Amino acid sequence: MKSAAALLVLALAAPVLAQSPAPPIEVKYTQFTLANGMHVILHEDHSVPIVTVNTWHHVGSANEQPGRTGFAHLFEHMMFQGSANVPETAHFALIEKAGGSLNGSTWLDRSARW
Repeated sequence: MKSAAALLVLALAAPVLAQSPAPPIEVKYTQFTLANGMHVILHEDHSVPIVTVNTWHHVGSANEQPGRTGFAHLFEHMMFQGSANVPETAHFALIEKAGGSLNGSTWLDRSARW
């Protein structure tokens, strides 16, 4: 019977223990602003051989006017359409050929790609 009581105590204590605050996470990073105004945040982690680039533009649906919506989402899709240095729609093929993947998103305050 003692083991049943011990199990009951553990079962009742588990939710309380699970609510303990997690220790703070410290992430070392460097940040600066380029001459063109782009704000850059860099973090290096050599524990895995992966490179990640995440570009955020402060253009989201909150910036749109009633009756003139969808531009932020359109902008998100246009980020993958080519440039002076990348042929039209070649972004996906170039990244995937190197073993990577890319995606994008739009929210109230930003449009992003990674």
